[in-house]
Amino acid sequence: MESMKGRSSARSREAKRDQHPIPSQKDAYARLLSQHQSIKFRSYLEQFSQPTSLIHDDETGPQHPPACFPGDKNRRTRGPPFIECADSSDTSVRQNKKGKCLEKSIRQEQSPVDRKHNHENWRDEMSNLDGIVDLDEGNHQGSKQKGEVLNHKGSSQRHNTEEDTALGSKCNSQQPLENDAKTRKDQSKKKAKKKSASKANAENKLDAALGSENDWGCEANITTPLKNQKPQGSNMCSNEKAKKTRGGRGSKKRVFEEYMSVHDVSSGLKRGELIQGSLRINPRKFQEAFVPSPDGTADIFLDGVVSRNRALTGDVVVVQVLPPEQWKVLKSEADVEGLNTSQSALGQTPLKLKTTEPSPTPDVIVEAQYSGDEDGLAQGVRNISLQGKAPDTPQKADHDCNSRASTERVLQRTGKVVYIVEQKHSRAASGFIKFLPDKNFAMFAPVDHRVPRVNVPLADCPADFVSRPGDYANTLFVCRITHWPADNNFAEGRLAKTLGQAGEIEPETEGILMEYDVDFSEFSDDVLACLPQALPWTIPPEEIARRRDLRKECIFTIDPATARDLDDALSCKQLPDGNFEVGVHIADVSYFVEEGNALDFIASRRATSVYLVQKVIPMLPRLLCEELCSLNPLTDRLTFSVIWKLSPEGKILSEWFGRSVIRSCIKLSYDHAQSMIDAPDKLFTVEELPPCDPEHPIDEIHQAVLNLHAIAKRLRAQRFEGGALRLDQLKLAFTLDRESGMPQGCYIYQYRDSNKLVEEFMLLANMATAHQLYRTFPELALLRRHPPPQTKMIDDLQEFCDQMGLNIDFSSAGALHNSLHETLGNDEYTSARKEVLTNMCSRPMQMAVYFCTGVLKDETLFRHYALNVPLYTHFTSPIRRYADVIVHRLLAASIGAGSRLGLTGEEVHKQATHCNDKKTASKRVQELSSELFFSVFVKESGPLESEAMVMGMLDQSFDVLVLRYGVQKRIYCNALEGLESHHYRKVGKRPEMTLVWAAEDPTKGPIRQELSVFTLIDVQLRADKVPTKYSAVTKRPEQAP
Repeated sequence: MESMKGRSSARSREAKRDQHPIPSQKDAYARLLSQHQSIKFRSYLEQFSQPTSLIHDDETGPQHPPACFPGDKNRRTRGPPFIECADSSDTSVRQNKKGKCLEKSIRQEQSPVDRKHNHENWRDEMSNLDGIVDLDEGNHQGSKQKGEVLNHKGSSQRHNTEEDTALGSKCNSQQPLENDAKTRKDQSKKKAKKKSASKANAENKLDAALGSENDWGCEANITTPLKNQKPQGSNMCSNEKAKKTRGGRGSKKRVFEEYMSVHDVSSGLKRGELIQGSLRINPRKFQEAFVPSPDGTADIFLDGVVSRNRALTGDVVVVQVLPPEQWKVLKSEADVEGLNTSQSALGQTPLKLKTTEPSPTPDVIVEAQYSGDEDGLAQGVRNISLQGKAPDTPQKADHDCNSRASTERVLQRTGKVVYIVEQKHSRAASGFIKFLPDKNFAMFAPVDHRVPRVNVPLADCPADFVSRPGDYANTLFVCRITHWPADNNFAEGRLAKTLGQAGEIEPETEGILMEYDVDFSEFSDDVLACLPQALPWTIPPEEIARRRDLRKECIFTIDPATARDLDDALSCKQLPDGNFEVGVHIADVSYFVEEGNALDFIASRRATSVYLVQKVIPMLPRLLCEELCSLNPLTDRLTFSVIWKLSPEGKILSEWFGRSVIRSCIKLSYDHAQSMIDAPDKLFTVEELPPCDPEHPIDEIHQAVLNLHAIAKRLRAQRFEGGALRLDQLKLAFTLDRESGMPQGCYIYQYRDSNKLVEEFMLLANMATAHQLYRTFPELALLRRHPPPQTKMIDDLQEFCDQMGLNIDFSSAGALHNSLHETLGNDEYTSARKEVLTNMCSRPMQMAVYFCTGVLKDETLFRHYALNVPLYTHFTSPIRRYADVIVHRLLAASIGAGSRLGLTGEEVHKQATHCNDKKTASKRVQELSSELFFSVFVKESGPLESEAMVMGMLDQSFDVLVLRYGVQKRIYCNALEGLESHHYRKVGKRPEMTLVWAAEDPTKGPIRQELSVFTLIDVQLRADKVPTKYSAVTKRPEQAP
């Protein structure tokens, strides 16, 4: 009977094929075929459709097998080896060689209505409190999707229909021959036996590991068979509704897979079947996540919460790449050229705001400005490289050589998390609590939508929360996730603290600090006991005797005016032979922080000071930061010095490292130093400068600054001639009310010659120290490397710039620097155009990282891309960076001025990794602090008006650089009052948009406004109803008389 039904179904499907020559659009491959009607593309699909996913990879395969691409039969597929199920109508379970059941994701093809409901159910009404979930951005109001995930041939209703029609794909278990009844009958008998056993076995494994399909939450993006699909708008299955009623804890069916064993993960990584990387979740679309590919090609796309398997953004995870039929289909050429190119040119960057005071010393500024943006930038920039339609008569040789590129341009690999190596995310978040009637717990809704909702005990909530929940609707809480069961869409946690009212600076700031695991607690008595107890402290005479005494030299500091942790000083003395003795003198923190004591431990854990707009969270106790180690003027201080003999052209003639003691003669600000540079012949009075040591007159200090400036200019010119790169982005600083701490004003910080002067000598000291350490301790040196930018993104950006007519050379760091400094016009908006280009070029850049030379064996990987030097480290800021403390200890040991470092190479590397994590978190906290203050400033002083420059556009929105404030903002067309319509188009490769405004005078026609990249427009920044949020709108242009 079953056989008869199968033949009847087959005939029915065959008839439908005859009636509809174009395959169903529910088949992703068929959809691609209908979009790309070219011989070259059809050839590509035919080769790609061969059963490459059924190749049996053996244990002795290559350690890192390359991706399988069409036309290359020798390459193996990515992902684990698996055996095809005997019955292809079976549920989609595959087995690896050890018999471990691995779920093959089944993705539901939802309508936009379904996607919208799923999105809203995950975040519910709490989404509206912070305004992060944007329907236009989330493609819920007619916006096009970037791509769709291919469906697996797993449901019986679709078996061997659209897929086989479009591609002629075949299973290892051979299908019955239509023209041979006897063969069909024999095979049916054989398969019947296998089918009953195989299907029962597979179903049992699936139930045991995952639970039945119907028990999955709708957020899991799971596809039920077509006959069970619900109509549009029905976003929650019956069991899911029951789970919602029970708070998600009523069913024992699994939502998430169990993690792989450590042994399986280790074996999979060695065989190249699994990929390890850091997870990035899109902050605008929390369903989308990405893990970088180790070979530098396109990121691996993780679709939905279930595929992340309880990992949070920043976690180091192990990912299994899904079979090719489940890879993400990128948009067609027309869509990519229209939507993704502009999106790639701009991306969805967070507000890039930085403060100037207090600010780190300039030696870190030269490193590539990695935005930290997780909003799909990588995949966005990738998509701009999609070519136009293939020629009608392609050459086979061209197809073969471009097969890999074609694969990446059309499909994006997808994957799922199978193991969490390290939970980098703090598992803490700020948000709001929601009362749930008849429940013994409340629902915590994080402000950051990348963090799941959390069930928290009512006992953790305020005492009157149950009776008066509305009183806490605008109160911020901090919640820590304690557990996330595999059978629950929601995590479990505890409320850690009540912060206060949302939108207020201090509660919001504390929430940011706790979310990024910044320790801002007071230092313990055990830590403070490690400091000198007899105050005021003076340098012991025996310590001075062991050091080079430089107290009579003209040495001074140049820092921001408000800085109190002064950790670097400069000196410059002209020698009789015309050369100069130049010194960089750094606070000797390692003298006070003894290796292994309580103070050293807390410093190693904090790893860095965190600079907020209104305050600093110090790495070390303030007694050290602001007193004992700070190089305050007219005070004897212990230092570590690097002194060179330099020619006037900046050539190093000799070099000396050593411990020293200095006495700074004056504390100059950058403004003071700049005024000296700008007026070389001026005689400055005592009233114009801070207090000064009478032994060193102002003229002597002024001349030393001028000499340093002259040498620094030559050093800088030599660096950039040698191929260095600097990517400057606009930075915002604030003026604060002394009493309330509220922002009174803001301005774009100017990076001037005085900043460059300090920067050059800090760089010189860091590079010199790096060479000294590596010469002495080649297996233990802590250095800092900067990997080159991601090759694929650079190639795509190069292509985009060529299409836009921009002459940008990405062949090297130096070539890129020169390109960005070529004239982009001679008008007042030249700098704005350069800023737009700099922003584009910053996105492919990777972060610079600390490492131990004994762990990373390949010396070619030691290089610093932006500086274009073989060795680099951080030596010049030990008050605020723990990595510098380790470097000081190594440097002291290298010159015989200290004991050998008590750490192994592995321990140094572990500490280096921790410093990298803390530095990344510190950078993000600083950005969020600036974003918070600017949003408060807009609320208090707005609306604000400014000129802006278009940076890129999507089909429903466009992004601008607000020139007055240096911020980037997205403007949505549907939010513009008076806009009748908008039209997006491509002119060649250039994205353009026409805005059609209703005329103010009804007797006149509508106003047409043309937009493209670099177009100037007037914008207005307005505070939103949601605390700490603001939006941008463009003003209606004036109508010509």
